[in-house]
Amino acid sequence: VQLQASGGGSVQAGGSLRLSCAASGRAFSSYAVGWFRQGPGKDREFVAVIPWSPNRAAYADSVKGRSTIPRDDEKETVYLDIGTLRPEDTAVYYCAAPRVRRCRSDPDAMAYWGKGTQVTVSS
Repeated sequence: VQLQASGGGSVQAGGSLRLSCAASGRAFSSYAVGWFRQGPGKDREFVAVIPWSPNRAAYADSVKGRSTIPRDDEKETVYLDIGTLRPEDTAVYYCAAPRVRRCRSDPDAMAYWGKGTQVTVSS
């Protein structure tokens, strides 16, 4: 399983960003995909996860209400849309997937990781 994250960049506070995670290597539509981030000097933390259809996504409190995690099973891609960006959203963002068909928010439960994409939010 390979995951490729993209879409990071530098944004001013209050702006929005869309990150993409392209997957390959297995039946994409049957597995959950999550987004995690690691800020400077911080541990890697959960951002959002979307299970296989038709189950609902889950979000960290820090992004709830200003982010969505849509998936396009035909394109085998999961997105992370974040609005009203804040300086504390600055981090390297990673997409990840578990080995088994479970939906988890724990980074330790993820078996496959994409390379991160940097998001920098300036005030």
